[in-house]
Parts: sequence; structure tokens; C-alpha cells
Amino acid sequence: MKADLDLDRWRELFERFLRDREQIDPAHGMDHVKRVVANALQLAEVEGARLEVVLPAAWLHDCVVVPKDSADRSRASRAAARTARRLLDSSGYDPGCLDEIEHAIEAHSFSAGIAPRTIEAKVVQDADRLDSLGAIGVSRCLMLGSRLDRPLYDAEDPFCETRAPDDSVSTIDHFYTKLLRLAGSMQTEAGKREAARRTEFMVAYLKELALELDSDILTRVLPGWPD
Repeated sequence: MKADLDLDRWRELFERFLRDREQIDPAHGMDHVKRVVANALQLAEVEGARLEVVLPAAWLHDCVVVPKDSADRSRASRAAARTARRLLDSSGYDPGCLDEIEHAIEAHSFSAGIAPRTIEAKVVQDADRLDSLGAIGVSRCLMLGSRLDRPLYDAEDPFCETRAPDDSVSTIDHFYTKLLRLAGSMQTEAGKREAARRTEFMVAYLKELALELDSDILTRVLPGWPD
């Protein structure tokens, strides 16, 4: 971090900017942002990433929020990157960092499919994806499912044994379309370790749900579950 960079001033600016913008869904509010920032700080320390790039990108990665069910969802991170760059540029942030901050924000999104080119972008992507895993990930998934008025599970096939998963059908389907795949997409070694731990919890949640729905279901190996 550059010695003349006032962390408190920038944090206050980022928080004020985000609080002034309408948040479309509760899973991408200020609590989520602060958890991603905390994750990013931990990963950056282990991986040796530059905080002057990581922190602004982590704070502003969701400064433009598009609903999960919107056709524009895959373009949200690009819009956020442009918005963040304008804010940083107009606020006097080091111009030498702006390209890398913009890239890190663009590349964080699962739906955008942009490969991170720098260790800073990898840290931000992993930090955001970790917040989709574990107890927090289960909670966020349930919150979004409720927001989108989706049932918890498909009564005929709750765990996608005989059909392709489709998270427009149920909230539990989202575990199979995305959440259980995230650990395999992590970019940093520290992120991989933590993602594996959090994914174990999510599988345990699914197994408990399965047991409560159908006591015989645990005799079968279901999609995404370890043998």
C-alpha cells in the first residue's frame, strides 16, 4: 500500500458511495461487501497481492447491481468496473492503479466469464466467491430464492437425480448450477483451501435436508456429492 494512501478516507468514501446507491437484492448489500473486503484482505496477505488494487476493487465490485434473473446479469461487472473507475478517477485515486482495479472488478463475476489476469484480480474473484459458500452462502442462497419467489426444492426431484438442474425451478437447484462448482473455480491456493472447507458444510446441509425429506435418499450418491 502506498504510504500516502489514507485508508480511512477511502473506506469512508466507498461506504458513502455505496449507501447512496439503491441495492436491488439483500444478498449484495453492505454486509456482503464488507465480508468480501475482509476475505480479500486475508487472501491478499497470503498471496502477496497489492492492496492499492485489491481494496478498491473489493469495495466497489458490486457498485452496480443487476437482479439475478435479469438478462443483463452477465454485463453487471463491466458496468460496475466503469462506474468504479469514474468514481476513483474523479476522487484523485492513483491513476496507475485504475486499469488493474477495473479488470479485477470485471473479472470477479461468475456470470461474466472473464478470466482474471493478475493476482489482484484472482484475490478479488476468490474473495467474492467465498461469500457464496459455507453458512453465509446457504443463507444468501435462501434469501435470494425467497426474493425471487422460488420454492425451496422441486418436490418431484429435489436433488436433480433424474433431471438437469435449473435454478429457475427451485433454490436448491442453484447449489447444482453454481454453488457446488465454485470450489473448483478458485484461483488462489488460500482460496481453494477455504472454499473446500465451506463446500463441505454445504454438502452436509444438503444431506441433512435430504434425510429430513426422504430417509432412504442417503443410500444413493447424488449429483455434486462426494462418493
